[in-house]
Amino acid sequence: MTVITRWDPFREFSTLQDRMNRLFQQSYGEGREEALTTSTFAPAVDVYEDEHNVTLKIEVPGIEEKDIDVRIENNTLTVHGERKFEKEEKEENYRRVERQYGSFTRSFTLPQSVDQESVAANYDKGVLKIKLAKKAEAKPKQIKVNVGGEKTLEGKGKAA
Repeated sequence: MTVITRWDPFREFSTLQDRMNRLFQQSYGEGREEALTTSTFAPAVDVYEDEHNVTLKIEVPGIEEKDIDVRIENNTLTVHGERKFEKEEKEENYRRVERQYGSFTRSFTLPQSVDQESVAANYDKGVLKIKLAKKAEAKPKQIKVNVGGEKTLEGKGKAA
């Protein structure tokens, strides 16, 4: 099974920039806790469409429901959230920190076929699922095709 993924040539630069920012903040910043909480990230998103809905699945594990905001404004869906640094452990005991903390914002321009009044969001097991229903006129309609050519009307010849 082949999966098509959108290639983003700047993703690696963004990751490199985050790492460099963390390095400078750890070296020259006021405190290590600030360095861990100030980086931003962009959670992975799957977008798929069927005949009735456009659906987004956004990976946001470790984020509480109250820290997620979903809005539609000017034909744009915006998802904003924040993953807060867990303060249970002392930061100096960490050997490696790879999970990203801080706030994120993802925005998506909605197609004209989406009914902005019919939106449902569900958060389960670290995945935010947003279902956008399509407008009735945008849904495909199946047209029945008659087989056998033209019909005749009770012995009066072929109908036009």
